[in-house]
Amino acid sequence: MSRPCQNGEETESASSAGTHPGAAWDAQRPTDGARYHGILDEVRMVGQRTLVSGMHVHVEVARPDDRVDLMNRLLPFLPALLALSVSSPFWQGRDTGLCGYRLSVFGEMPRTGLPDPFSSAAEFERYVAVMQAAGAIEDASFLWWHLRPSIRYPTLELRIADSCTRVDDAVAIAGLYRCLVRAAERRPDLNAGLDGVARAVIRENLWRAQRDGVRAALIDAGEARALPYGEALETVLALVAEDAEALGCSEALDEARRIARDGTSADRQRAAYAAARGDDGEDAAGIAAVVDALARETEGRAA
Repeated sequence: MSRPCQNGEETESASSAGTHPGAAWDAQRPTDGARYHGILDEVRMVGQRTLVSGMHVHVEVARPDDRVDLMNRLLPFLPALLALSVSSPFWQGRDTGLCGYRLSVFGEMPRTGLPDPFSSAAEFERYVAVMQAAGAIEDASFLWWHLRPSIRYPTLELRIADSCTRVDDAVAIAGLYRCLVRAAERRPDLNAGLDGVARAVIRENLWRAQRDGVRAALIDAGEARALPYGEALETVLALVAEDAEALGCSEALDEARRIARDGTSADRQRAAYAAARGDDGEDAAGIAAVVDALARETEGRAA
């Protein structure tokens, strides 16, 4: 990230977040590579506006035929994972009012969001074959869903998360996702046969997590009520306690509790913004303070 100094020059610093607090999308240069130039040719200004950074987590699923089934059954956990990661409250120098604005930007791209409910691996492969034969995609890596089977690795790839500012947050989310994959593998009944109501509730919970992060109330479709995020998270953590023990990931679950208790990168960014704006409400000063705070936190320095 960079921001102007008092002399008008820009300073460069390494930092991690779902969006740059102040960068203008139309002033950026695209990544130089045939794949990315091809994407821009296809999606045009939508691609130019996609000035966002996500975190992808790969967890091995040894049997290829199991990956689509697990993809379907892990969808209800996506809002909880998103809420832990949110780090994109600012866009183009403005406070969006959301904790995770990245998904709104990325959602302009085609083939994003929740994957369609494929009934089998064969059906998924037939969809990919149709799309390839029609010239819509080169391969399944052009399916930019929140969760997808990887074509490069024998994994199920989580893509819902914002880029984490703290390494500990990234490790916690990766560890929790790893435990969820194991839990779904050992329990084939878990979230089996999700219907239209369940998918609609997942979409609602994704919106709530995107808006409020760990301050969200997530809907439990089975109980038909909204639970405070901390309570909803504890339900998930209890579900995977056995898996965390087996995988040596118990510390990651404790870190997830810490995020839920203390707040996310988005919460800290907004606090830095509010403190720097002062009574005069100077947006530029607030955004500059957020950029500096992100750089310090990414590098592991005290805020």
